[in-house]
Amino acid sequence: MVSIGEFARLGQVTVRMLRHYDRIGLLVPGRVDPSSGYRSYAAAQLARLHRVVALKDLGFSLDQVRRILDDELTPEELRGMVRLRRAELIDEHARAEQQLAGVEQRLRLIEREDQMSQVEYVVKSLPGRRIAAREATVTSQPEIAAVVEPLFGAVASAVGATGGCPQTGVATYAADEEGVRIVLGYDYSGEPAPGFDVHTLPAVEQAVCAVHLGAMDTIGASWQALFAWVEAQGWTPAGPCREIYLVASPDDDQSGWVTELQQPVAR
Repeated sequence: MVSIGEFARLGQVTVRMLRHYDRIGLLVPGRVDPSSGYRSYAAAQLARLHRVVALKDLGFSLDQVRRILDDELTPEELRGMVRLRRAELIDEHARAEQQLAGVEQRLRLIEREDQMSQVEYVVKSLPGRRIAAREATVTSQPEIAAVVEPLFGAVASAVGATGGCPQTGVATYAADEEGVRIVLGYDYSGEPAPGFDVHTLPAVEQAVCAVHLGAMDTIGASWQALFAWVEAQGWTPAGPCREIYLVASPDDDQSGWVTELQQPVAR
C-alpha cells in the first residue's frame, strides 16, 4: 500500500482528483486509517485509475465512466474507444486549423482594402482559348485552394506525357447555389489525351480586367474590388470569371506571381 500522494504521482493525477473519485465512489482507497483518515492505495488499483482517466479524456461523464467500468471493459475494447476518440480529435483539430486559416485570410482581405483603390481596371474583349483542362466542383469557396494545385499538377503531368509543354495556366469559376464549378488547365494546341479534356473558352466581347500581384491567398480582395468597380460603372457580370496565371513560379514564393482577373460583363 502507498500513500495518496505517492499513488497520485504514480498515476500522474492530482491528490485532489483522487479525493474526488473517493467521494463519488469511483475509486475508493484500498485502506483508510480509522484514526487519521489517511488514504492508502494498492498498486493493483492503478489499472482502474488508468481506465478512469482514459475514459474521462474520451469525453465520458464520471457517471458513464463508472457504468463502463462496472461492465468490466476489456483492454481491447478500451483501446478501440481510444482510437475512435483520437480520430475525432484529429478531425476537430483539422477543422479548427481550417477555421483559423479562414480568419487569417479575412484579416488579410481587410488589410488590403485601402490598396484596392489604386488598381487599374480595363474593359476589353477576350479571345477564345483552347485549353487542356480538368473540372472539379466544390461546395464552398474555402475548398478551392486545396483543389486547384493538385488539378493543375495532374493536367501538367498529363500534357507532359504527350510530349507537350504546359503553357499559360487558365482557370474559370462559375458559382451557383450548389457550389463553385472549376475548369482549369493550360493553353494547348494538341489533341485530347488521357488525363485531361480539351475545352474551348468562348471569345468574350466585353470583360472587366485587372492584375493581381502576389500571393493567391489575397486574390479574394482583388476580386471584391473588381466587382465593386463593375457595379459602380453600371456593368453586370455575364458569365464565369477567369484567372490567367501570367507568372506562377516559383511555387514556394508567390510574392512575384502575376494573375490577370477577367470578368465578362454586359450592360
